[in-house]
Amino acid sequence: MASVAGRYQFKIVLLGEGCVGKTSLVLRYCQDKFNDKHLTTLQASYLTKKLNIDGKRVGLSIWDTAGQERFHALGPIYYRDSNGAILVYDITDEDSFQKVKNWVKELRKILGDDICLCIVGNKIDLERDRHVDGAEAEAYAKSVGAKHLLASAKLNKGVDELFLELAKAMVTAQDASASNGQSSGRRGASSRKRGVEIVDEQPAGQPKKGCC
Repeated sequence: MASVAGRYQFKIVLLGEGCVGKTSLVLRYCQDKFNDKHLTTLQASYLTKKLNIDGKRVGLSIWDTAGQERFHALGPIYYRDSNGAILVYDITDEDSFQKVKNWVKELRKILGDDICLCIVGNKIDLERDRHVDGAEAEAYAKSVGAKHLLASAKLNKGVDELFLELAKAMVTAQDASASNGQSSGRRGASSRKRGVEIVDEQPAGQPKKGCC
């Protein structure tokens, strides 16, 4: 499938507790903006981004979700059909890291092992206040088949890398799925189920809000 058109469309969802910096990461990546004031996300919103990876056109729909516990039940509405997930924790907040483990369990339960995961320790500009052991986080990510990266939306460190790594993983997974010898009918059904499709062009990357 990739060898024919070389165009991909993926849905990514960001999950994590409130105040860990999910919105800051998305805005830094898509618009190169950063706001020192914490802006509470009250509903899901998404931004789009286009990439060219080894000659392959990749369109990302990046969903930013509310992190407050009272919105937790709405999670499945936002991350269904996702091809990738970025699970964010604050390196100064041990509890936010523990909550990431709950999100991983839920994603695996609902979406299985096909979804690509990236666990991100945000706010490395506050390294002196770190409360999450880096080696522990790295080991945990490896145990669940996820990539572990560190970032700072404030300093714009590691932000591009984390989205690029996840995009590459999703392209690899999609190519592998397409070459598994499945019939075209089965591939089509799988693509519709997981929201993967080859697209001619990604809509203009304007901020949008709403529910999937």
